[in-house]
Amino acid sequence: MTTYCQITGKRPTSGRRVSHSGKRTARTFRPNLQTKTFYVPSLGRRVTLTVSAVGLKTINRRGIDSVARDLIARGEKI
Repeated sequence: MTTYCQITGKRPTSGRRVSHSGKRTARTFRPNLQTKTFYVPSLGRRVTLTVSAVGLKTINRRGIDSVARDLIARGEKI
């Protein structure tokens, strides 16, 4: 499974966990990634994508055909 959103490009980032005493330790902020399968009518088949919650909202807003077209133009394997 990919560790980034194929729609938005979100990746894990690093930061600091700060305790009550102010002690700092490293931590990782991971995006909310989900593996979803969509039927793309223009391709005539189902496509499985790893998307974040924001990526799902993008698909709902623009439509899977438009998003799939952009992924193919970007060279992303779908």
